[in-house]
Amino acid sequence: MRDRLITVVKIVVSLGLIAYLFTRMDLAQVGSLLSAANYWYLLPAALLYLAAMSNAGLKWYVLLRAQGISVPFRAVLSYTYVGFFFNNFLPANVGGDLMRGYGMARYTEKPAEAAVSVVVDRIVGLMAFIFSAAIATAIAVLVMNHEGLKGIETIALAGFLAVAGGFAVILSRRVRDLVARVFRWKPLAPLASLYERLSDALDAYRHNYGALALAFCLSLLTLVLTSFTDYLIAQSLGGGMPLIYIFIFNPIIAFVLLVPISIGGLGVTQAAYPFFYGLVGVSPSLAFAVSLLKQLVIYVTSLPGGILWWRSRAGAGKAVRPAGPATSGN
Repeated sequence: MRDRLITVVKIVVSLGLIAYLFTRMDLAQVGSLLSAANYWYLLPAALLYLAAMSNAGLKWYVLLRAQGISVPFRAVLSYTYVGFFFNNFLPANVGGDLMRGYGMARYTEKPAEAAVSVVVDRIVGLMAFIFSAAIATAIAVLVMNHEGLKGIETIALAGFLAVAGGFAVILSRRVRDLVARVFRWKPLAPLASLYERLSDALDAYRHNYGALALAFCLSLLTLVLTSFTDYLIAQSLGGGMPLIYIFIFNPIIAFVLLVPISIGGLGVTQAAYPFFYGLVGVSPSLAFAVSLLKQLVIYVTSLPGGILWWRSRAGAGKAVRPAGPATSGN
């Protein structure tokens, strides 16, 4: 009942935000932009977004291999797309992480390692996105004289240092050994073995700098692909959203969407675009229209994950492991 109530509240938040924004936007101008849009731009935009999701699957594959988990790339890609699908139907974007982590745990029969790989995947991606936002903002401030963005530059840099520092603490064996003492307390003692398995799984990344660096670079590539997705969507509406601003605000908006207050980011996305892009003079109507088309691209490109999930459910009685997409390779 509690979970259902929370879900209902988040649906109300999403619809409420959309309704509120409709009262604040110039709907005639938004409608004019959408009616005059060149929707052919959405095809390459969708392909770029699919490429970004596939690249995210490759990053997860790298982190799984660092764990010593030998799993076909097609399976990793399948669970990545399933997670992407559920991102758009569960109360927050972390819902997809739960789905892909659960699926990989069942596939490999290594739940601790699978769970840790998903957490590290999320942390490395977050570090890369915040780092990119800090660099892009610094360029805008130093080269384009956008003094008003100095605050965002400072926040992004501080955020990167905080996440990177927190990750270093998590990887520290000494710190984790200190935390292990907490599980000697009788009420927490039943969880001690689980904590030990998770801690041991983290050890795989302690000195595996090559895998972490590669995952970081792949996260940056994901950001580039999704940023060009937004750029093409803006071009379909006649332009007016410079690429440098997209590189600043795309990762920041992705971070905002991690806050679990809506269903699949609906409503929050539409509020975030006019707010952030308004800081650099982009028309609220244009930013709002871009957010609507971006939501459409996300929904359409998430459908392969739904198909893969349905196939795995349908084939559950015939095979232990769900079928993945056509992509092959180990």
